[in-house]
Amino acid sequence: MTTPPGPTISPLPAVEAALRGFFESRRPLTEAVGGTFTDATATLEAFVLRGGKRVRPAFAWTGWLGAGGDPNGGDADAVLRACAALELVQACALVHDDIIDSSATRRGFPTLHVEFAHRHSVGGWAGDPGKFGESVAILLGDLALSWADDMVRESGVDAAAQARIAPVWSAMRTEVLGGQYLDISTEVTGDESVAAALRINRYKTAAYTIERPLHLGAALAGADDALIAAYREFGTDIGIAFQLQDDLLGVFGDPAVTGKPSGDDLREGKRTVLFAEALVRADASDPGTADFLRRGIGADLTDDQVQRMRQVITDLGAVDAVQARIDDLTTAGLRALDASTATAAAKDELRAMAVAVGRRSA
Repeated sequence: MTTPPGPTISPLPAVEAALRGFFESRRPLTEAVGGTFTDATATLEAFVLRGGKRVRPAFAWTGWLGAGGDPNGGDADAVLRACAALELVQACALVHDDIIDSSATRRGFPTLHVEFAHRHSVGGWAGDPGKFGESVAILLGDLALSWADDMVRESGVDAAAQARIAPVWSAMRTEVLGGQYLDISTEVTGDESVAAALRINRYKTAAYTIERPLHLGAALAGADDALIAAYREFGTDIGIAFQLQDDLLGVFGDPAVTGKPSGDDLREGKRTVLFAEALVRADASDPGTADFLRRGIGADLTDDQVQRMRQVITDLGAVDAVQARIDDLTTAGLRALDASTATAAAKDELRAMAVAVGRRSA
């Protein structure tokens, strides 16, 4: 496993190599268990390796560089492996999220629970295919999270660095699971507020997508408290902006780009900031429209009904409000970054990554 040569910041090729190497290291364990477990873990491996932009390792790696890490130093390979482990946390989150949301596709492929339900049906096995598929996917998601811990522990970073990152890693795991809980709890309790939706964005997405990866990179480099605080402020703002853009894609996105059916968030009943902003405006101006939105969210909508809800949300000004919030958060995050002591090269890269977050194509 080698580090990207020269001053290159992007760790993508090395992240892929690190993940492949880790999966290879697990094969003796999975083959010892044997049976169909080997095939199941191979499916998890394919799920992890076949897609994704590796955003989380990229932020962690860039955070490390920005705090003085040397991409050509003796510890670079170990740091890269620790950063790459974030993709296994992401795999766990995606697999479990797909079960919770009853999503049929992910990155243009069947979700894991759907894939294993199909295998059950084709095999003519006993019991309920759907239940089997969900059960297997839960276990594979748990395995991905366990393996993420293994990958960090076995990364090769020294004992001092392991001690520095341990509380960061622990906090990140708790936050992402807490954010997921808030997400499903809000759907059933009926909390329609913008504040509740923002809280979910903060912990379900921002914390483990940008804030904590940057914190992890800084901790690996032994950064001081001031840089860590600046990274976290930047990461929170840009992470929430990332999720807000995702909310827009969940309603208006092109399936060819998102890999999920268009309007999926509306059918799944997602209480996003976008939907909350629409309700605030409808409640104030048109109760009938507010009732239409409440009856539609989470329903088995036709394509025409999805289009009608999109139009209503747009006409209410909710899309413009969310885009304005994205712009404000991006500005605030960049301000915190510019004032930090991160290296100039890392600032340039993080600035470009932040702008890209706010401009993802629908």
